[in-house]
Amino acid sequence: MDITPHDPDDRSRLTGLIRGEKDAMQRDRFRAIALALDGEMTKDIEAKLGRSRAFVQRWVYAYRDHGLDAIKPGKAPGNKCRLAPDALKRFRQRVIAGPTEADGVCTLRGLDFQRILRDEFGVEYSLNGVYALLHRLGFASLAPRPRHRKADPAAQEQFKIDTPLLWMSSDGKHKIYAYRSGFRTNSEPASKAR
Repeated sequence: MDITPHDPDDRSRLTGLIRGEKDAMQRDRFRAIALALDGEMTKDIEAKLGRSRAFVQRWVYAYRDHGLDAIKPGKAPGNKCRLAPDALKRFRQRVIAGPTEADGVCTLRGLDFQRILRDEFGVEYSLNGVYALLHRLGFASLAPRPRHRKADPAAQEQFKIDTPLLWMSSDGKHKIYAYRSGFRTNSEPASKAR
């Protein structure tokens, strides 16, 4: 292959990149370019690297057209979000607002968010996609303890006040005995319990 270096230092830079690269695929990309700069033919580069003709040509031509920066690995872009930015904001607000009467549940779960996205926003997401979307929006998958729809918070507080503590006797004194072992045991020693 007949290509010329973009920069006179590219051949020496490639040598350093090849030596320092741990990923075999990336190292072969650098090696293909180095061999092409040395004047090797495509079929010879294929044989030396054990790679296909398409692999060799793809990376050598990428170097030829854009230089070494086109060869460096980058993060894969992934799919675009299916929700428009304004719909994404509305979905975030819907998540923060929590369940509505129409949802019929006390806590929203992944399947509920999947249904909300389908019914209210018109987009289909897999369950894993829903969790990834929630994570990107800054939500963690912590589930609060659900509350029953008929629960009465005032009655619960009154119960806490009226109910005696389990470790108190009826006269309000503690019934816990400490022994040498350091463990707390029943209110009566074993010899008296018989």
